[in-house]
Amino acid sequence: MGRAAELELLVGALADPPTVAFVEGEAGIGKSRLVRECLQSPELSGLTVLMVTCPPVIEPFPLGPVVDGLRRLRPRPDDLELSPLAGALRPLLPEWADRLPPALEPSGDPAATRHRLLGALSELVERLGVDVLVVEDAHWADAATLEWLLILTASEGLDMSVVVTFRSTEVPAGSLLLRLTSRPLGAARIRVELNPLNVADTRRLVGSMLDTDAVSEQFAAFLHERTDGLPLAVEETIWMLRDRHDIVRQHDAWTRRALGAMNVPPTLRDSVLERASRLPPEGRTVLQAAAILAEPTDEALLSDVADLDEPAAKLGVAAALGSGLLREVGSGRLAFRHVLDALAIGASIPASERWALHRRAAYGLQRLEPQPVVRLAHHFHEAGETEQWSHYAEAAAALALESGDERTAVALLHGLLTSVAHPPVRRARLARRLGEVAVNRLTPLGGMESAVRETLSGVLDDPDLPEAERGEVRLLLGWMLFQVGEFEAGHAQFEIAVGELGPRPTSAAKAMLFLADPESERSWPAERHLQWLERATRLIPLIESPAERQVLAIDRVTGLLSLGEEAGWQAAAEIPRSAATLDERRQLVRVLFNVAHRAVHWGRYAEARHRLEEAAESARDAGFERVAEYARFHLALLDWYVGAWDGLAETVSGMGASEETHPLLRLAARSVQAIQEVAAGNRDAAERRARDVLEHATGTLDDPTILAAVALGRLLLADGAVHEAVQVTAAPMEAIERKGIWLQASDLAPVHIDALVGAGELSRATDVVEAFATWTAVRDVPAADAAVLTCRAILAAAGGDPVAAAGLYAGAAAVWADLPRPYDELLALERHGRCLLATGEQDNAVRVLSDVQQRLSTLGARWDADRVARALRQLGVEVARTWRRGRRGYGEQLSPREVEVIQLVARGMTNKQVADTLFISPRTVHRHVSTAMRKLDVSSRTALAMAAAEAGVLSADSEQ
Repeated sequence: MGRAAELELLVGALADPPTVAFVEGEAGIGKSRLVRECLQSPELSGLTVLMVTCPPVIEPFPLGPVVDGLRRLRPRPDDLELSPLAGALRPLLPEWADRLPPALEPSGDPAATRHRLLGALSELVERLGVDVLVVEDAHWADAATLEWLLILTASEGLDMSVVVTFRSTEVPAGSLLLRLTSRPLGAARIRVELNPLNVADTRRLVGSMLDTDAVSEQFAAFLHERTDGLPLAVEETIWMLRDRHDIVRQHDAWTRRALGAMNVPPTLRDSVLERASRLPPEGRTVLQAAAILAEPTDEALLSDVADLDEPAAKLGVAAALGSGLLREVGSGRLAFRHVLDALAIGASIPASERWALHRRAAYGLQRLEPQPVVRLAHHFHEAGETEQWSHYAEAAAALALESGDERTAVALLHGLLTSVAHPPVRRARLARRLGEVAVNRLTPLGGMESAVRETLSGVLDDPDLPEAERGEVRLLLGWMLFQVGEFEAGHAQFEIAVGELGPRPTSAAKAMLFLADPESERSWPAERHLQWLERATRLIPLIESPAERQVLAIDRVTGLLSLGEEAGWQAAAEIPRSAATLDERRQLVRVLFNVAHRAVHWGRYAEARHRLEEAAESARDAGFERVAEYARFHLALLDWYVGAWDGLAETVSGMGASEETHPLLRLAARSVQAIQEVAAGNRDAAERRARDVLEHATGTLDDPTILAAVALGRLLLADGAVHEAVQVTAAPMEAIERKGIWLQASDLAPVHIDALVGAGELSRATDVVEAFATWTAVRDVPAADAAVLTCRAILAAAGGDPVAAAGLYAGAAAVWADLPRPYDELLALERHGRCLLATGEQDNAVRVLSDVQQRLSTLGARWDADRVARALRQLGVEVARTWRRGRRGYGEQLSPREVEVIQLVARGMTNKQVADTLFISPRTVHRHVSTAMRKLDVSSRTALAMAAAEAGVLSADSEQ
């Protein structure tokens, strides 16, 4: 992966011998793999290859790697017709003695003896018919092997190619390898230097290992960041993560679970430690100091942390650099070449030495200006110096917040709060700070959110905590519980907090406004929530801070609109729309989103879109990513309602699949996906998804629960499972009735009433509709008005009055259209048309249903369009079978290949003739024909051709 150019260069060179090729690169960069793939290429097939591998032994045997390679190549040399000179090889290859010429007379001259031996070795290699000599890891080669290579490659009669791989950073000083790589040679010469993979190539490598193209970009970037694109590190990390089940296949793509610290794969760890073990003690100490510092560092600080005097430090730095593990990164600073190398060295340091190194690092960093407080907090913590750690951890958290790094701030404060016992006042202060950062976060905190909630809960158990401080911490805990949908648990905390926060009106008002939220307590009616809202409203004028009054005013607006109170719109209009400071801009974002969210439920879609778009843009500008994410989802939900379905499936699918999306939004996105799949006719997928959402949803009045209940309820009604449809829709409907807040009944009520009528519970259905109508009569809630008309029409039809039902459905359709909600409009018009049929107005009915069928098809509601088309055909109306061009090979749509096959079948071709024309097998043709017949609902090839022509699939040539 990522080596195409290098592979092409090497193959081309070896295909035109003699060539001497040098392949260099650091450990794990892929030198051996490149050579192996090169030798497996078709251009080099049939060549005899002598593989010589030089191991990292302390006392290498002269020519040992070459001898081992010869033994592997030819265990018993027969009929080589060697010259008498080959007798010099007897000491090297005693097991070949009966095949070698007699031993030579001693020369008495060591140089002459060596020359004879190397010459005999070259002759043997030539007689063995070696086409390519590969010397792997030549930086570890003994002097005799390198001297032989020098003589061999300098020979004018060289007729083989030689490939030498090595790590340039590990070539010893004075090694003959440097002379070999630098001197001119008689043969052609190339040099291939391998570099780390980029992110795209890393992604392709992972894909090849997992046998898939579906590797997420985020996962590839994560791996590249931690492995620096080193192929061996990527491979070993993947196997380690897979063995630990830290990577999973989700929604047809490989991705990672949320990971904490990254362990070093054992193979890589052992390789790094082996390289370090060959260094002098000073070099190993410098590596340990660099691993502890974990960031680019100058030589002076490195020496201090290593506790080495100047000469020893210089020796150690030189050795560490020479090993290739450490490198210069500019401006006299040193750092590990790879993150995993540093982790491997760091993990190998004994605990007592590690503490001392951290202590020296902390005191060394204290001398810097400005002080690196985050690093100081880390090193003092690891050194066990609690007071210093506490001081710097708080300072580091404050600095992290100033720079917008909320994750670091939360991690520091959480670690500080949980690792050390603090006096009650300090503990309360730290807990409040931690809770404030967590609840006001701009970006998701992932798994840290649950850890923070547990910690705040633990702080509340401290009996020495002052009451008002306990109330502040409890308020924050309740807030966090609300944010993850645990409304009842949050409600319990708020009720207690109100009593504890008596002397603090700002915090008490916040707790009261939370209790005013209709989702805070499922059993309370709207009136009780309104009582809490009114109590909070009376406290707001007592609050001195204008900024705090603004925050509470926004919460009051949200509460009023959530409770279905018209006064909320006037209160929203009174909130200033300008902001000077960053904090004011974030509050403006909050009111924009909160009002827009409620506007969607009220059916005020134009206002909702305007506010959501402004909220999304302002949130991005203010760094409020959490709200921007919520705004993006509600824009998608709004697109569903107003019929802007182009690209909607991809949007909600991406949100529902991404691990980066907030869990509540993931669930909500999947509920929209389910209801759209119902409309599209993907029944199995819709049912699975809707049931999954209902299983995991925590509320009864939230969007995921209601939309999933609607999706599943419609499917069950279509199958005649009316009692199960009643059961699925009853829980959220009963919650709406208990509250007496009917805002979210607009989607649910028509499906629930259909189910009750189908189950014969007409009296119960009438009671529900009357309660709904009573609530809407005194409010201007357009979506609810349309839903009430639809429900009344269902009751009229069930009561045997199709004339009244037809009029009510027409009225409902008009209100749905004004919103606009075209899908609901068309469903109402479909029922209007069916009622017209029941009254004998067939011509009007056909006209209405034909228009509905075409508009549903255009909208993308294929399931509904097909249902109406079947009704029209039963009336004798010709309705073209629509071929829908979709993504290749999925669902009930004809794929481009199926269309090609149909066009040829329509010309009268047999399966064999079609196969020959398209260069595919007859069996594949048979499969395409069978699939197309199923999709077009026909049972013969003739009917297939006719249905295809009717759907406009056939070209003019095919029809002829």
